Amino acid sequence: MKEISQLVLPEDVKYATGHEWAREDGDEVLIGLADYAQDQLGDIVFVELPQVGDSFDKGEEFGTVESVKAVSELYMPLGGEVVAVNEVLEDDPGLVNSDPYGQGWLIRIKPANLSELEGLLDKSAYQDLLNG
Repeated sequence: MKEISQLVLPEDVKYATGHEWAREDGDEVLIGLADYAQDQLGDIVFVELPQVGDSFDKGEEFGTVESVKAVSELYMPLGGEVVAVNEVLEDDPGLVNSDPYGQGWLIRIKPANLSELEGLLDKSAYQDLLNG
């Protein structure tokens, strides 16, 4: 496992305490699993994601990731309607491990309330959370 200082933590994303990330992209938001979470889980072998058109409130479970170690639930960092899912993960779930902020994204949503992004952690606050 990586040391906290070795984790990739982009400045352009916001982080949830459940270790999901959210990146604003125009009027939509990309959501994925933070480097810390994928590192803790180990090799991800399966990802279960919602359907396009599904809507979730902030904090609601929207899917699961299964690794060689455990199954972990995914929670919405902000509420909204799913407008796209990363279908590539069906055949290559390991992208969540190898490129968590790029090709390993999970879902794209149309947020119900974009201001919910402001309630998420920036890089510095997320590092503080990880450091305890």
